[in-house]
Amino acid sequence: MPGAVTAATLAQGTCRPQAGSLIAIGHGLLEIPLIFLMMLGLYVFLDAAAVKTAVGFVGGVFLLWMSWGMLRELKKPDFHPQAAYRAGPVATGFLLSATNPYFLLWWATVGLNLALKARELGTTALVLFAGVHWLCDFVWLTILSVSAFYGANLLSSRNQKWILAFCALTLAGFGIYFIIDAL
Repeated sequence: MPGAVTAATLAQGTCRPQAGSLIAIGHGLLEIPLIFLMMLGLYVFLDAAAVKTAVGFVGGVFLLWMSWGMLRELKKPDFHPQAAYRAGPVATGFLLSATNPYFLLWWATVGLNLALKARELGTTALVLFAGVHWLCDFVWLTILSVSAFYGANLLSSRNQKWILAFCALTLAGFGIYFIIDAL
């Protein structure tokens, strides 16, 4: 689903084609253990109103901070796209996933149901479900970043700035939405 991870992958992908793969690794460092923790009952905690509010607010603030940093870097005369992100791609994947209330809500509902169905087929099926699910994220984010990298090489510096500004504003929009929804 398009969201903050997609926008960050496109933005970081303009600098390095492997950004999507690394963002997927960060995402997986949270997601794979989360799947198994959900099987142990964590979904009850994630479904609590206070947790949803806290994650939404913190996630919104984090996205606004990222957006502000990107926009600030775009204004510099010696702009280099890779400077737009202070956090590396693995940290970005982990943090954007951890602070996205919809990611957690999806795993507490739809994802939980899918994981439970896989578990009914046995532990091997659950492990395969988790692995294949993450592999789909890995392939998709890699395709996005490789496309952004080679697309950026075809664009002028000015057009690259416009695209990165759009990604930064998209992150800000998600951040504002997360905060409003949390409140």
